[in-house]
Amino acid sequence: MATTVGPAQNTPRTTLAKPGLAPPAVIPPALEIWAPDPPTWGQRMIPKGIRSAMADLGLWQEPRPLKPSYHLIQVIEVLTRYGWCQSFDFSPTGRMCIRGAQTFLESTGHVTAIDRGKAVNYLQTQLARQGVKMRFWEWNDLSHNTFRGVEATISAASDMARKNGD
Repeated sequence: MATTVGPAQNTPRTTLAKPGLAPPAVIPPALEIWAPDPPTWGQRMIPKGIRSAMADLGLWQEPRPLKPSYHLIQVIEVLTRYGWCQSFDFSPTGRMCIRGAQTFLESTGHVTAIDRGKAVNYLQTQLARQGVKMRFWEWNDLSHNTFRGVEATISAASDMARKNGD
């Protein structure tokens, strides 16, 4: 702590030394697309056809589906924000596995079924490069896996997709 004299009042004022960088308390608007909020109860109750009509009238903004490389990065962000788990697509506490995060993103319109399938192919190709011969959701559940390992594999798959133009 340091004591200084304020210029206007000529009174002592105590200031704290600046702490190191801390993560923001709120997700910056530019990053919100990467880890979307779950749809509200009301949004889940509106059928897709009505949502599309509302979007055409400018009353609703549908999420923009992302390419496979961006979808894989978004999967990492969802797992970071809501938590990663094993053995469940969606755990009772709201955590998700890789497949659960993809399902969540597809259900909220952040990826199409076709681009999700492409992302899965890139993920499976990356696992094959690592010598893994099982489906990605089975690999996710292996007891020796950590979130950092899962994150690195998904990131490598995203890099591969980006290099291929997806």
